[in-house]
Amino acid sequence: MNTATRTAAPLPVAAQAAPGWSLLLMLGGLIAFAPLSIDMYLPGLPEIAREFGASAGVAQYTLAAYLVGMALGQSLYGPLADRYGRKPPLYFGLALYTVASLGCVIAPNVGALIAWRFVQALGGCATVVVPLAMVADRFDHLSSARVLSRLMLVMGVAPILAPVLGSFMVAHWGWRAIFVTLAAGGFAALLAARFLLPETLTSNRRQAMSLGVALRGYGRLLKQRNFLGFALTGGFAGAGLFSYIAGSSFVFIELFGLSAQQYGAVFGANALGLIIASQVNHALLGRWRPQRLLQTALIAMAAIGVAGLLGALLAPLLSWVPGQGLWPLLALLLPVFGFLVMFGFTSPNTSAAAMAAHGSGGGSASALLGTLQFGLGALAGALVGAFNDGTALAMTATMAACGVGALLCWRFVLTPEARA
Repeated sequence: MNTATRTAAPLPVAAQAAPGWSLLLMLGGLIAFAPLSIDMYLPGLPEIAREFGASAGVAQYTLAAYLVGMALGQSLYGPLADRYGRKPPLYFGLALYTVASLGCVIAPNVGALIAWRFVQALGGCATVVVPLAMVADRFDHLSSARVLSRLMLVMGVAPILAPVLGSFMVAHWGWRAIFVTLAAGGFAALLAARFLLPETLTSNRRQAMSLGVALRGYGRLLKQRNFLGFALTGGFAGAGLFSYIAGSSFVFIELFGLSAQQYGAVFGANALGLIIASQVNHALLGRWRPQRLLQTALIAMAAIGVAGLLGALLAPLLSWVPGQGLWPLLALLLPVFGFLVMFGFTSPNTSAAAMAAHGSGGGSASALLGTLQFGLGALAGALVGAFNDGTALAMTATMAACGVGALLCWRFVLTPEARA
């Protein structure tokens, strides 16, 4: 018997029906706030550093602050979503996100911008916790994996367009225009959630929740070997993605001399590969079990990550080849692209597996899943910044370590039954 099927909580037949595109667009648009809030402002980092007289490393703390806020904030929204329903915490989070985005607009110095970015993340993480819990409310393990693959199609537009839009705004109106746009998006999403998004947790399924109960609930989840295994597997894979995000602007713009527009094109192409992979994953789930797809993707991700590290190490040796700038760039671009393609397979399958069979406690499970994943992402981003030696080694070494770490978690943390 398929382990995923055996462990998934039975849901009504109607709940297993394919979701309408209106719901997918709403949930995907909400989840897209996280990549939008990260990717759109990346082209503005050099200008932020110049305006505030800060080093590139200090300017990058605005990214680290956002990731830390995302990691910490999600643990608060999960119990609230299980106690009051999915929509009220989402309202609060979107309102806080909108206010904090306006705070970023008026920030007088880099310290204030870092603080407002942290608050922005505390609001924005509701858009990660709540949609994932809503999917778990309505679908079982296999159906959730397919729905999450579809959501990646919707939310995947964000990392394709975000750097391009950010570059355009920086060139014409400055970096503060980016946060004006994010504030407007947050307010629009708040209105849409209020009037268009259905509540998925009925009142009879809500849980009385105190701080002690919430902490004990998190403790029980952490003791569940398979939940922790899938969460860490997905977390390390996601940390590899955040390593790329943290180091890519320096590597491709400063090291290889790409323009902001060329960097946006590279970023968009990588995101497109991720989107296509997620849709291939959706199609293959009709014939392959999620575990088989996941294992294949994890092995490939670890191998590609190591290949990217070797490419960065060998780049100086390629400098004598005709077209000397092209070959080192390709030796880095191709493994990075492959790594992100594999993430399109790992992300929906690990998330769906971790969330399976949590029922009305899906908010807490979603929150802890996000906390672990963004926490590992923040750590990976910090490592990329701390070990930046003026080459691509810090980024590629961290990506390789994350790929290998994800595979090791799959092999040694999960039970054999969960892997089968």
